[in-house]
Amino acid sequence: MEEKLAKLFGLNDENWLKHANPKSVWTRAPLLPFIVLAIWSKEWIGIWCLAPLTTLFIWTIINPSFFPAPKTTNNWASKAVLGEKIWINRKKTPIPTHHNRAINILVSVQLTGLVLIIIGIYQLNPWQAISGTICVFLGKMWFLDRTVWIFEDMKDNPEYSNLLF
Repeated sequence: MEEKLAKLFGLNDENWLKHANPKSVWTRAPLLPFIVLAIWSKEWIGIWCLAPLTTLFIWTIINPSFFPAPKTTNNWASKAVLGEKIWINRKKTPIPTHHNRAINILVSVQLTGLVLIIIGIYQLNPWQAISGTICVFLGKMWFLDRTVWIFEDMKDNPEYSNLLF
């Protein structure tokens, strides 16, 4: 599943490095609240909500390859993205098993938040939509922090030793 999603965003080796640019990470991080707000804006502006929603969708697609590769990957954001790459590649190159449970829990937190967002938007319950957005955002940030740990554990592996510069 993760591999298919990475391919959807065009994340080959070159684009993974571009996506590891901190500008890519930090301009992508706040997208979810804006997407939720754009969907919610249908209540205020009707069909015109499609303009911000389309813009956000396009940015979501092009963001991973929009910025150049970073000058250095020795920062939290770059390590988070490259750790995510390592996580996705775990079937080919196994990672330490102590990460699996935490990652699965954090993905579950994000999915729970997504369900809250969908129900909140459907029922026009702002507190539920906001709670879900916070849950997804915090779950994703914690997930990324965990992928930094994965990166640190795997950076000396010959397959990944060229990722830290």
